[in-house]
Amino acid sequence: MPSLVLPTAYFSTKLSHRHHSTIPSATHSRRPHLAGDPPRTVVITSGKGGVGKTTATANLSASLARLGFRVTSIDADAGLRNLDLLLGLENRIHYTASEVFSGECRLDQALVRDRRFNNLRLLCLSKPRSKLPLSFGSKTITYLVDALKTLEPLNPVQFILIDCPAGVDAGFVTAIAPADEAILVTTPDITALRDADRVAGLLECDGIKDIKIIVNRVRADLVRGEDMMSPLDVQEMLGLPLLGAIPEDAEVIRSTNRGSPLVLNDPPAPAGIAFEQAAWRLVEGDTMTAVALEEADRPAKKGFGWFSFFGL
Repeated sequence: MPSLVLPTAYFSTKLSHRHHSTIPSATHSRRPHLAGDPPRTVVITSGKGGVGKTTATANLSASLARLGFRVTSIDADAGLRNLDLLLGLENRIHYTASEVFSGECRLDQALVRDRRFNNLRLLCLSKPRSKLPLSFGSKTITYLVDALKTLEPLNPVQFILIDCPAGVDAGFVTAIAPADEAILVTTPDITALRDADRVAGLLECDGIKDIKIIVNRVRADLVRGEDMMSPLDVQEMLGLPLLGAIPEDAEVIRSTNRGSPLVLNDPPAPAGIAFEQAAWRLVEGDTMTAVALEEADRPAKKGFGWFSFFGL
């Protein structure tokens, strides 16, 4: 398989795909083939807070919607929700799932339609700084997800993405309950990896076997200097398939402050391209495989190894 190069100076790769040698951008005329039986329910989790889990959820949601799939994203962080901010929908939320279960509104009234994509909707579990009733648990959110699947029989949702709260307490247990697949977001540092490894074990104990990882905030310069683990190192440590490697990118902060997902930037940012490609792989049930490239002009050393990396 030949090496492929993106329009970015961050990475160069040699990698293989099970189905396709290239992944077109979202503006490409070809639409990815949806693997599995829809609707697919995917929980996006991390264990450790601050690794980019909500950023990943927002960008994957927008990418899937731009590819033409019907998407509902659930912010399952009851008291500290942020997904609405990253999608730019914070001022449009009048009802949440909490009001649905209290009988104050219907489920369709609590769904907030994105301004840019009619096929993307957001559902928050509760209002900021509020608490869910003690009765709200795994069975309740499973019932909620089942209701979303049948809400529009003639135009059913195809992806339900659940933004899981950080940690492994009751909120985590509740959020993963209805999921069939999981995306584990981590950064290439030892504290995040230890938490990610523990979360992977908890997901498997809950019966979720389809787990893929996204390695966020990768800095190629630090990887080359053996000061940061490469995505390949992370993949080998966790023993899970790799969905995407996202480079460190200042545009992430700018897009967050604008309330616009990074994948919608024009011109595209390196991290946005990587998220878009991860979404394409998610649709097709594909993964990326990194191959270590030993630098010809430097001897191999112990440690993290010499890897340059990016995903197509």
